[in-house]
Amino acid sequence: MSSNKQYPLLVFDWDGTLVDSILRIVTSLQYASKTAIDVDISESHARSVIGLGLVEAVAALHPELDQDQHSTELERVADAYRQHYLYENAIEAPLFDGVEDMLEALRSKGYTLAVATGKSRTGLDHALRDHGFGSLFDITRTPTESRSKPDPAMLNEIMTETAFSPRHTLMIGDSEHDLKMATNAGVASIGVTHGVHGRETLQKHSPLTCLDRIAGLDAYLHD
Repeated sequence: MSSNKQYPLLVFDWDGTLVDSILRIVTSLQYASKTAIDVDISESHARSVIGLGLVEAVAALHPELDQDQHSTELERVADAYRQHYLYENAIEAPLFDGVEDMLEALRSKGYTLAVATGKSRTGLDHALRDHGFGSLFDITRTPTESRSKPDPAMLNEIMTETAFSPRHTLMIGDSEHDLKMATNAGVASIGVTHGVHGRETLQKHSPLTCLDRIAGLDAYLHD
């Protein structure tokens, strides 16, 4: 651990934080709900569940369905979402401007970089390959092998495996689910406002700051 870094472990959310994927997610959630169970959902309703694990997100969107995690209807919507998001949705999900340079700069300064995301393991691995980020992050966690935000499990597992304490860990995310997870793990957080939730919502969860651009993180940490 470098003594001049207050937060040597940086944990990033993925969708809406590093990757401009919110519209792709929203349209896939809408498609899946309509196709699988013939229910229309609004953009704002779809946006509200982004950051949760997929099954948890579908359950939150459709409280009228059987809420057992392995219910046929929940699985049908989730499967339709996965198929559409990964293979059929024509909306691009590019990195936000400056993300690659920022991550490489932080890595070169000795930070340990991690991801804690609501994506499935298959979805995250697919995205990491697409962006050539296979070796950039030291550790990643998804609800597939852990638990959905805002449960602190993903952060706790990352901290345990990297041997960092909560006071040396910083969570960076665009949704209140990210910041709630950080609070539940006793970890400081930074919000970014170009994803799911705006500044007003994020500030309710006491982040250190809210950035309008994720690429500004390096400058913020080294002011």
